[in-house]
Amino acid sequence: MTTFSGGAALEAKLSELAEKLGDGKMLRVGFLEGATYPDGQSVPMVAAANEYGDPAMNRPPRPFFRNMIADKSPEWPHDIAKIAEATGYDAETMLGLMGEHIKGQLQGSIRDLMEPALSPVTIAKKGFSKPLIETSHMLNSVDYDIKDGV
Repeated sequence: MTTFSGGAALEAKLSELAEKLGDGKMLRVGFLEGATYPDGQSVPMVAAANEYGDPAMNRPPRPFFRNMIADKSPEWPHDIAKIAEATGYDAETMLGLMGEHIKGQLQGSIRDLMEPALSPVTIAKKGFSKPLIETSHMLNSVDYDIKDGV
């Protein structure tokens, strides 16, 4: 690890980092607009119905997204710091790697969620007991992008 103490050296290093990081970028991870099922149904809408429940369809909340954020977000500052150093503080590369990292965490949360369980009627109809993964389309639609500006 390199250390800097005050004066011109610190100012030069901070200026160099600011130049590499650019004018601000925003990383978005989740179900991005435009993601659809083959029948045209919106993936973000299906994901939201799964996350928060859909009383009209007798579907309980299955908070895979909120659980992942609660479980994993405390690690993100440490993760981004390691990635930043490894990439030489290149904003685009840094955010791309962090996007892949969080995308994997979200997909893991979808795979791991088992509660609340599917109803016996649903299990009999579908032939399996795993919530959230029927065709894997929602799982495979998790993505990220990097936008300019904050």
